[in-house]
Amino acid sequence: MPEDNGHNTEDKKGFVQRFLELSPDSVPKTLFVAVTLCLAASMIVSATAVSLRPLQEVNKLKDKQINILQVAGVYDPDQNVLEAFSAFEPHVLELATGKFTDQFDPKTFDDRAAADDPALSVALTDDPAAIGRKAKFVTVYLLRNEDGSLDKVILPVHGYGLWSTLYGFIALEENANDIFGLQFYAHGETPGLGAEVDNPRWKALWKGKKLADDSGDLLITVAKAAPPAGADYHVDAIAGATLTSVGVDNLVRFWLGEAGYAPFLANIKAGEI
Repeated sequence: MPEDNGHNTEDKKGFVQRFLELSPDSVPKTLFVAVTLCLAASMIVSATAVSLRPLQEVNKLKDKQINILQVAGVYDPDQNVLEAFSAFEPHVLELATGKFTDQFDPKTFDDRAAADDPALSVALTDDPAAIGRKAKFVTVYLLRNEDGSLDKVILPVHGYGLWSTLYGFIALEENANDIFGLQFYAHGETPGLGAEVDNPRWKALWKGKKLADDSGDLLITVAKAAPPAGADYHVDAIAGATLTSVGVDNLVRFWLGEAGYAPFLANIKAGEI
């Protein structure tokens, strides 16, 4: 009968037992602890992210509503946001016709998702706003006076600046030509330069500017110097942020032009909205 030596005894030990007998500072145990901690941490982070997602969506919606209230000039930090926002009428607009559609629920319609959906968007060849695809439908917001007459129209706009896509809203007066305000709620432009699109002093420059002349020609411009049409159609470019300013000029002219809201604005002027 073969003699049982130490080597054979070691072979008979299970993997777990041999592992447990290793020195605490051995490479296998160090790697095991590191991997275990990483897995545990990732599981905790994932679980936290999933549990917080509903709250994040609520906060995201609230932030969007606040921006709409602000660009329309009716935001009051002491007033309940949901209550204040209930004064607005959301409508899903078909850009090509400039008319509202009941094909989608405006409370749940996702403009950004629509822009990425080939069935709900078109690829752009002439693309000054550098957005790639344009949704066929977007959500717009109407604010009415107590007598039911139109007060303001809030239109979503977006386009590429220097480093990022800027997402925002432009508010128009009831004549669909005078600008009440422009505000961006998401972008990644350079702090102190392109990010000055958030500066209240620059945003204030938009109020009272006009989109088009009496002939309907779109003249609004963001530039260092006023265009021949005059100051009514000019917003000063942001100092030191030429490319961001060009991006804002491009996106505003794109969305307020024939490729964007022009048919809708024409319908408003004709009294059909």
